Amino acid sequence: MIRKAFTYKVVAWLPAALMMISGETSMASSLRLEEPSVFAGQWQATLLTQGDDSQAQKQQDKPSNTCVVELQPNQTLGKGADCLGAWLGQTPIGWFPDPDGLSVTGKEGSRIVLFSRQRGELFSVTLKSGLVITLERAAPTS
Repeated sequence: MIRKAFTYKVVAWLPAALMMISGETSMASSLRLEEPSVFAGQWQATLLTQGDDSQAQKQQDKPSNTCVVELQPNQTLGKGADCLGAWLGQTPIGWFPDPDGLSVTGKEGSRIVLFSRQRGELFSVTLKSGLVITLERAAPTS
């Protein structure tokens, strides 16, 4: 009798455990890692408070709240790295695509911050201070 109860428990829990394990594996493999060339170029970085609307912020003339950051094809940061570094508290040196978004790295190559994809080419991160930095592809200049 006890043996049957144990067998029934195993039969009930084993499929559930296998589904959980296989679900995690299939979920991780479904995230697509973009090529670095997809991200190379100029991006508009905007510093916001939690309640700010990014579109309204862009229309205001506050240069301290916006800057253009260049993600170079060799996965280093060009123009705008100092501006972004002032907001992050350390100077970003490089970047790399991440399945969840875009990572920015420091001197040692370790990730400083992960900008999570919100939609299309809009990424954001909430800093410990509560401020939000958004990254959006900069419109090409003519």
